[in-house]
Amino acid sequence: MASFVPTSEETLADLRRYTEERLVEVACMDCLARVRVKKNSDHHTSVQWTGQSRSDCQEFQRRGEAPAGRDMHKPCPRLMASIDGAVRDGVVPVGAHDGY
Repeated sequence: MASFVPTSEETLADLRRYTEERLVEVACMDCLARVRVKKNSDHHTSVQWTGQSRSDCQEFQRRGEAPAGRDMHKPCPRLMASIDGAVRDGVVPVGAHDGY
């Protein structure tokens, strides 16, 4: 249950800007899982997964079969390489705009 649900139009606009603007779809060069990515700096990468992309990611499937399960905070190295390639190719811009 959410402890805060925004209702003002300004707050909702900020929420949309922070969670949706400048997201670029990137496909993993290995398993073709498609995620949405935003890079506010060289060191910051936001990745939004869908249920479909999580099930398409072969790395996550392999980790899920491990006895300890999948570490939610450890990224898929193949996807990260794909994102790095998209940044090099200019597909994913780097840098925050208007704080987002």
